[in-house]
Amino acid sequence: MLEIPGFRLLLDCGLFQGSRDEAHRQNRDVGFDPKSLSAVLLSHAHVDHSGALPVLQKHGFSGKTYLTRATADLTELMLEDSARVQVGDFGYVNKKEQRNGRACVRPLYDTDDVRKLVRRFEGTRYGDMLKITPRVTASFHDASHILGSAAIRVKYTVRGNRTTVLFSSDLGLSNMTILRDPEPPHPCDVLILESTYDDRLHEADGEIMKQKTLDLLTHAKTHKSKIIVPAFAVGRTQELVMWIKELVGEGSSPEDRKRLNSMKGPCVIISASGMCEGGRVVHHLKHAIQDEANVIVFVGFQAEHTLGRKLVEGWDVVPIFGVPTPRRAQIVKLNGLSAHADRQDLLAYVRAIRPGPSKIFLVHGEEKQALSLAAAIQAEQSKIEFTVPHVGSSHEV
Repeated sequence: MLEIPGFRLLLDCGLFQGSRDEAHRQNRDVGFDPKSLSAVLLSHAHVDHSGALPVLQKHGFSGKTYLTRATADLTELMLEDSARVQVGDFGYVNKKEQRNGRACVRPLYDTDDVRKLVRRFEGTRYGDMLKITPRVTASFHDASHILGSAAIRVKYTVRGNRTTVLFSSDLGLSNMTILRDPEPPHPCDVLILESTYDDRLHEADGEIMKQKTLDLLTHAKTHKSKIIVPAFAVGRTQELVMWIKELVGEGSSPEDRKRLNSMKGPCVIISASGMCEGGRVVHHLKHAIQDEANVIVFVGFQAEHTLGRKLVEGWDVVPIFGVPTPRRAQIVKLNGLSAHADRQDLLAYVRAIRPGPSKIFLVHGEEKQALSLAAAIQAEQSKIEFTVPHVGSSHEV
């Protein structure tokens, strides 16, 4: 949140991703009075950035949400789906809680809260300058993370001093099949930069990734097994589906089209949510995870304490709907399908800012990754001041 005298501007408001009970507790309390908020700038539709907006609405936020037009369309769909998933998931869990004599848990919001919020969406185009107040302007610039995603540049004046803040949000990769390359960053005084994947380099070669996809399809045919892909419904899912379609069209798929339509055995299930903390994928995992012939394929980042993170780390027993469940299925990670910039991309992004920022806040990553990225940037630009903020902390810019 940017606090300017007389004005409070929020940059994104997402759902915390983690263990079910802890996530629900944190997501109920946004940490400030929503009535005091003047406006929201939303970078993109993924629920870890947009998913708590209806919580603000439910507790008194009455301002506008500024976002790109594509993000407005996607966010409406994502939030309505989030509301429905919560109702379904909590209904399933509450049946078990009632049998055990424990209190039921209510969803964070419903579709009515979403509809009220969406009425105050203010869609814009990339590059347009929005005059939010006489002293505050903002513009959105293509981040190539998902459709409509944007880095957000905010300019504000306090006592005659002009400050520019650039919020990278989630940066995508260059040379991807569906989306354009990220727009080069604009000059800024302060940079708020993601640090999700400082610790790795992605496999960016599309042909290599297509071959790995073919290998998975062949495995499914050979072993008559299931390939389950916990997927973020908007973003890399479309790329994976495109590759499967191309393989079928090229005749490279191990099955012909008619059999794909009618088979009951070998199959690929692509289902949300990407971190396995809600949605239909949890039910699919419940029924498939104990079969060693099945494969669970991860294509995106897995936050700490999520079911997806436990699976990627190789846990032999994982909690599914609160029940310890043995994991015998194989786990595969396709790094080349990530929608996040890797270490090289992040370093190149900072280098491209001219003149460069005097301060950088590293967010959207675990502390270890953020500190590693700070050290790498500082090795090239030693005068930059770095901060890895913690929840609830305040900093002067």
